[in-house]
Amino acid sequence: MKTSLFSFNLPEKLIAQEPPRERGSSRLMVLERDGDAGGVVQHLSMRDLPSLIEPGTVMVFNDTRVRKARFFAENAETGGHGEFLFIRPTPEGDWDCIVDKARRRRIGQKWIFPGDVTGSIVSAPATDRRILHLDPLPSEEWFERHGHIPLPPYMRRPDNSEDAERYQTVYARNTGSAAAPTAGLHFTGEILDELEKKGIQTAWVTLEVGLGTFAPVRTENIQDHPMHHEKYNVPEDTSRLVRRARMEGRKILAVGTTAVRTLEASWNGTEPESGEGSTNLFIYPGYEFRAVDLLFTNFHTPNSSLLMLVSAFCGREKLMAAYETAIDMEYRFFSYGDAMLIR
Repeated sequence: MKTSLFSFNLPEKLIAQEPPRERGSSRLMVLERDGDAGGVVQHLSMRDLPSLIEPGTVMVFNDTRVRKARFFAENAETGGHGEFLFIRPTPEGDWDCIVDKARRRRIGQKWIFPGDVTGSIVSAPATDRRILHLDPLPSEEWFERHGHIPLPPYMRRPDNSEDAERYQTVYARNTGSAAAPTAGLHFTGEILDELEKKGIQTAWVTLEVGLGTFAPVRTENIQDHPMHHEKYNVPEDTSRLVRRARMEGRKILAVGTTAVRTLEASWNGTEPESGEGSTNLFIYPGYEFRAVDLLFTNFHTPNSSLLMLVSAFCGREKLMAAYETAIDMEYRFFSYGDAMLIR
């Protein structure tokens, strides 16, 4: 299947640069999986979501927390400045980072980071990545105090104090992601309470979102795309809750593509298997879903693996027609944009 099938033209004014004024106030498009290629579309508000979901449905959320992983440092020898995005720790205790001006970031260089931390480049595993050895070893407190929220590059501005709150979900608790599980950004405590009052159950998984999640597919054929690995964890309570819902014929609603990938990757035939794992599962049209019945998601970037996953869930033609409608009606796109419920 050709990557070009997942391209579309998006006016730049529709790329959300800021979160909505109030969390939970975004627009909500409802797309039916059955029916003609265009689908049956409703245009509602996030506040309407509890009324659209059947009691007994299990909603699965990704409770990962975004690390303040973006740092600006000074070259210890030249005084020049560089940018480092900390992706994940290595087994040796070093850090895998994406760097700017990669050709200038050579092995052996030392960099001075905020908080009196020195970083030495020890290897170059990829063109735009470097492995840093830090002295002293950083703590999460160091990241929180000195780091910046790693906003996606299509937000053409520096992060600010508002992003520290709004680029996290209200239920974020397990730090480790380099990007937000953006579907969850729409939920407020009040909306979660409304869902509970209606008899809708909530379950939790953790998937550490890597930047590869948002990277465009650059191969001509999507099957040739090398999918990144991401760590996940499925609690025993979640496994038990989903299994019981399946036995009783109740539906599973994944909040976001990261929840989809976790459920599908950990599925053992009757339930998501509890425990930790790592997945490079690439879902695109032709994939048969085993764990997920409903999907709540954002509007995604062209040619992305996220767009391909959603296309697999509801059909490419139906989704692309819905995106055309969203553009015509000036929905907001991407991380701080509006939302879609597919049922």
